[in-house]
Amino acid sequence: MNGGTADPASPAVRAVWCESAWLGSEGVADAVRIEVDADGYVAGVRPGHPAQEGDVVLHGVAFPAAANGHSHAFHRALRGRTHDRGGTFWTWRETMYRAARALTPALYEDLATAAYAEMVAAGWTSVAEFHYIHHLPDGTPYGQGTGEPHAMELALARAAVRAGIRLTLLDTCYLAGGFGQPIEDGQRRFSDGSAERWLERLDALRATVAGLYPDHHVSVGAALHSVRAVPERDLAVIADRLPAGLPLHVHLSEQPAENKDCLRATGVTPAGLLQRHGLVDGRLSVVHATHLGEEDIALLGGAGAGVVLCPTTEADLADGLGPAGPLRAAGAVLALGTDQHAVVDPWLEMRALEHGERLRTGRRGHFDPEVLHGIASSGGARAQGRRSAGIGAGSVADLMAIDPHTARTAGSSWDQLAYTATAQDVTGVVVGGELTARNGTHITLGDPAESLVAAIARLDAAAAADDPTSASGYTHPRERH
Repeated sequence: MNGGTADPASPAVRAVWCESAWLGSEGVADAVRIEVDADGYVAGVRPGHPAQEGDVVLHGVAFPAAANGHSHAFHRALRGRTHDRGGTFWTWRETMYRAARALTPALYEDLATAAYAEMVAAGWTSVAEFHYIHHLPDGTPYGQGTGEPHAMELALARAAVRAGIRLTLLDTCYLAGGFGQPIEDGQRRFSDGSAERWLERLDALRATVAGLYPDHHVSVGAALHSVRAVPERDLAVIADRLPAGLPLHVHLSEQPAENKDCLRATGVTPAGLLQRHGLVDGRLSVVHATHLGEEDIALLGGAGAGVVLCPTTEADLADGLGPAGPLRAAGAVLALGTDQHAVVDPWLEMRALEHGERLRTGRRGHFDPEVLHGIASSGGARAQGRRSAGIGAGSVADLMAIDPHTARTAGSSWDQLAYTATAQDVTGVVVGGELTARNGTHITLGDPAESLVAAIARLDAAAAADDPTSASGYTHPRERH
């Protein structure tokens, strides 16, 4: 497959020339010219060919770009602010809610643009955005007297277009504060009130986005925030009415308390509750899945469901080590996500996945480099309902290149760079055959750090104005999500 060539009747309109490129099981080849068709797909791969005038040139070793399977863009503003008094999983709520209350469409567009630019520069070229800030802070929908309909969702779409990242906007159903608990004040802007109203808004959003953006750039999927946030009655409605084939994501078994509460309220685990309503299948992607029982693992694996693991987030929050190896062995399709963006680095996520399994089992060699790259690229793309990036005919021409001669990578076997490289070593990122970032700098947006500093400062100011008792912004968290 990697040696395929373009159809002479349909010549590639552009090409990416790589000093070296990783060709999967074939290893690393030198002087690889990747031909790209007009739609941004690989039309042919020619190892040992010289660069031609007009080619995009990638220095170092090129790999398929990564697909981010789970993001909350506004959580990027919380990095390094949730560790006072040690920090726990539950030290997120007040901090997150203050940020969520302060967000406007304009503020969210600025922050998401900066966060997505950071992702692109690191090697992520697509993202599944788990989005639940739908309405005004009091719960009034945008478009009912204030702002355009779908104002927050369209702000994220514009941010993705500006950053040049492919966006799967996972519009999230969030209806309860817990099992048998009503929505709280800080959650009002998350909720549509019922599954029926959420489905109506989801249908309208899909039509609006489809009229504005090509599907390969911005698409809409669905998410359930969690089984604790969507009552069982509403799960049944969603299972019956959700359009077939639409990607569906859900936070699942992230904490032992969620499992205990679900068992107490429904008699089954969270995975079992989804199965009760026919929602466990190949289009489902569960996020975190840290605290699964053996029956849950067998259920998800047997259905070929996706599992989006976020190793650096789960480490940051002391969530625990999820059963990545058993899930893959059972048949689940693994993907990686950055979730709260404590780290935005696909190379560190890949390495943390393998290291987590080593720590969990006491032995090495669970995920070899080829498997890790597959999880980071094709696993994440599948979770988004997208075609995968790759260096082979028909793949999406999204690439990231690594300098093999830095202080971190020097001496590494080039086919084992997944165990040594970081985003600091990324020399270039290509999206659809177009150079989008080089050496940590976004081609059109510049240094992501500058945009992040400015966007977070604006959000801090808005949060302080919204809560005058916290002049420094949001610094005393309680819990997350």
